[in-house]
Amino acid sequence: MIYINDDIGQLDMETALQEISEQRREQALKFKFAQGQRLSVAAYLLLKEGLREEYGITENPVFDYEENGKPHIEGRPDIHFNLSHCHSAALCAVSRNPIGVDIESIREFKEGLVEYTMNEQELNYIKHAARPDVAFIRLWTMKESLLKLTGEGIHDDIKRVLSDAEGKVRHITVVNTMKGYVYSICEWNTN
Repeated sequence: MIYINDDIGQLDMETALQEISEQRREQALKFKFAQGQRLSVAAYLLLKEGLREEYGITENPVFDYEENGKPHIEGRPDIHFNLSHCHSAALCAVSRNPIGVDIESIREFKEGLVEYTMNEQELNYIKHAARPDVAFIRLWTMKESLLKLTGEGIHDDIKRVLSDAEGKVRHITVVNTMKGYVYSICEWNTN
């Protein structure tokens, strides 16, 4: 299930900091700017909401980390989740199966970044899109959600990420131009 908060300005940080685990509070407060702190707290609160609704869990989850840094809930290997945030929204996915998510703000991009991260087919897609900025962010969130699913993180073969995984994963992508973001969810293809 997907949980999103795209009204971050309404988050009461004083109250929210009391509702999260000490571990997450320390992580959130490491962000240099207040907006980063708010987004980190908001993502954790979305996870709490998902755990309560889907599993009846009301206590604060504590994270353990895999070798590659991917978090999981201590003592609950049956619950999979992934968190992401951009400038204006926080996103959380909770699932019984491995999952990856990424959310990004729609913004102008640099041509060099596109050429460094996209393969020939993707470059053509972006070039011919009605909104190249949205097309780029769409592909980027698909790539990053896949890398978060696998736990790999961004690496040198970023151009090949989607083509190498073709048929192995499935993506759902949502474009919200009104709120200015795009997000993608990636799961293993079980068909």
